[in-house]
Amino acid sequence: MAAEAGARPPSPLQPAPEPDRSHPAPRTPHSYSPVGTSHLAPHTASHPHSDDLLDCPEAWGPVATPVGAFQLVPVRVERDLSLLSAWMNDPAVAAFWELAGPESVTAAHLRPQLDGDGRSVPCLGLLDGTPMSYWEIYRADLDPLARHYPARPHDTGIHLLIGGVADRGRGVGTALLRAVADLVLDNRPLCPRVVAEPDLRNTPSVSAFLSAGFRFSAEVDLPDKRAALMVRDRALRNLL
Repeated sequence: MAAEAGARPPSPLQPAPEPDRSHPAPRTPHSYSPVGTSHLAPHTASHPHSDDLLDCPEAWGPVATPVGAFQLVPVRVERDLSLLSAWMNDPAVAAFWELAGPESVTAAHLRPQLDGDGRSVPCLGLLDGTPMSYWEIYRADLDPLARHYPARPHDTGIHLLIGGVADRGRGVGTALLRAVADLVLDNRPLCPRVVAEPDLRNTPSVSAFLSAGFRFSAEVDLPDKRAALMVRDRALRNLL
């Protein structure tokens, strides 16, 4: 599953294929608080409009997954920029996200979301308390993507990149894609489906979405790629 490009608007982000590691190294301790909503208050502040548009992603979770306890934590530039920029400069990520370069490049990608109306919320994914992935949760029906498929009101999109090499290629991305799609459907009652648009050439990414309960809906021509429109329907979530 390879990382994908984005920035015009934020585009899908999938983790890069790596050899299987049956015994991954222990996670490095980090200054983030232990997973749990009671520990998040010092790091997050509700976006002034996110309650209306995305039903507060900062309040979702934590949730148990097959790979550990997982939680989304909204990005804070002053805290997270160096880490995110390092991930964006990983060649496997940069090949698709196209955000390699100094920290200012990543900051320029984040600022329109952080300073916008709340229709896209950039988040870190914490696994067992350690930041290891970057997510964008966004209103697909209010995004330029909606011009390329028959969007429904409150369709919610997700972008993902796995930052840590040790977390790639061993099913972590699939487990987290399913977990985050479930979080969206559980916490956004008006959302009929979760969508994503990985590059068609990124067959490991498409496979991961399929394994996470998404279905392949269509091929769509976007400004920067030909994409696979992946959909997880609320009505089918217990069947796939």
